[in-house]
Amino acid sequence: MAAEQMADGSEEPGRLPPARPLDAIDRDILRLLQTDGRASIRSVADRVHVSRANAYARINRLIEDGVIQGFSARVNHERAGQGASAYITLKIVQNSWRTVREQLQALPGATHIALVSGDFDVLLLVHTPDNRTLRELVLTRIQAIPEVLSTRTLLVFEETDLAPGPDRPAELA
Repeated sequence: MAAEQMADGSEEPGRLPPARPLDAIDRDILRLLQTDGRASIRSVADRVHVSRANAYARINRLIEDGVIQGFSARVNHERAGQGASAYITLKIVQNSWRTVREQLQALPGATHIALVSGDFDVLLLVHTPDNRTLRELVLTRIQAIPEVLSTRTLLVFEETDLAPGPDRPAELA
């Protein structure tokens, strides 16, 4: 991760430099990589009509600037043995977000955590092998976190991934 230079010339670890504006080519590269994170530099360069060196430099800049945070695979959770999915809403003690987030990140099957506004404070998406495991996760792990005041579990019956992919052009995502 990049570091930001402080007024005294030292660098503050973990801080990203100010974001640079993205141009149309940068946005095209992002759409391509969202569709296929395994695309080669040559393929990206050809599709956005720049040299390989230019594509390589742009992708590296997008990574250094924190625009691209990583590359991953989209997983069919059911086929991967994670047949039960749920959104869990949490009400938490005021000013405990960082502590709660750290504990939620350690949970098996947690795939998305968001601090939100409204009737609850946190929205958590989990995938587990079955409903029994889901129940144990909620009752013994999440509700045992001291800063969690209450939870509500919303079972997911069916999911549709709206990320770009072979069946969904990037323009629609």
